[in-house]
Amino acid sequence: MARGASSSAAQNAGGGGFWGSKPKVAAPPPPPIPRFHSAAAVGSGPQIDATTVISLLCVLILLGGAYGASLRLLPKGSSKKTRVLFIWHLFDALIHFFFEGSFLYNCFFISYSLPTSFNVAARQHPHIRLLTPPDVYWLGSQNKLYGANYGTGPFSRLWQEYAKADRRWGGVDLGVVSLEVLTVFIGTPLALWICALLRGEERKGALKRWFWMIVLATAELYGGWMTFAPEWFTGSPNLDTSNWMFMWLYLVFFNGLWVVFPLWILYEGYSAMTSAMSHAEMVDLVKYLKKGE
Repeated sequence: MARGASSSAAQNAGGGGFWGSKPKVAAPPPPPIPRFHSAAAVGSGPQIDATTVISLLCVLILLGGAYGASLRLLPKGSSKKTRVLFIWHLFDALIHFFFEGSFLYNCFFISYSLPTSFNVAARQHPHIRLLTPPDVYWLGSQNKLYGANYGTGPFSRLWQEYAKADRRWGGVDLGVVSLEVLTVFIGTPLALWICALLRGEERKGALKRWFWMIVLATAELYGGWMTFAPEWFTGSPNLDTSNWMFMWLYLVFFNGLWVVFPLWILYEGYSAMTSAMSHAEMVDLVKYLKKGE
């Protein structure tokens, strides 16, 4: 009798009896907090893994695709300069569309719900880094963080890799996102339009081609300055310059391409336009002299 009573009590206490209350379901544990890359943990040695290799291969694939397209789409008699310009602008468009377009996707659609232990007002947590100013919330959401750091897809991992060199690309930096919106939705179509112009005869419409190339090159240089100048003026708090691979490959080399080529295009464009103007002035002078005869 006592044993039966104790058994019944145990069932009721555990919620397993027929007349007992329903068993309580334990709440699922909160999702793990994404850990940001720490420069101190990296040191000076390279951190090469599968994501690193795949990311670099993707860049080479886009470059190879641009070169292959130049062989197929450009006239056979195109000069080396025209071919280089075509490859650069198509590569530029592909990088903007696939890479930086995926960055914007992460910023707008990949999110992480903040744990209740996070104090939004204090903005302090050992593993959470906010990139927006105080009392400023991306998309007006106070309880969510957006960006590649909180995704698991291939493009999220790609930007997590680059964020090892520049933390801003793992989350949402207002200046960077604003520039990338212009880059993806204006720079990409403009680069493709330039490629279409370069397919025409080199002697026809040269000034038109150079005008648009100068516009895009100027925008690229301005975008690069506005991306890194805030870091330089504040001691580069988001850049990891202690690791030679992140410093020289990710930051200097890849970003340097969008400095060297635009500067070269500005030089070539200036030379072409001044030459055309000199030719036009010479024609006007000849016409004027003929009238005086």
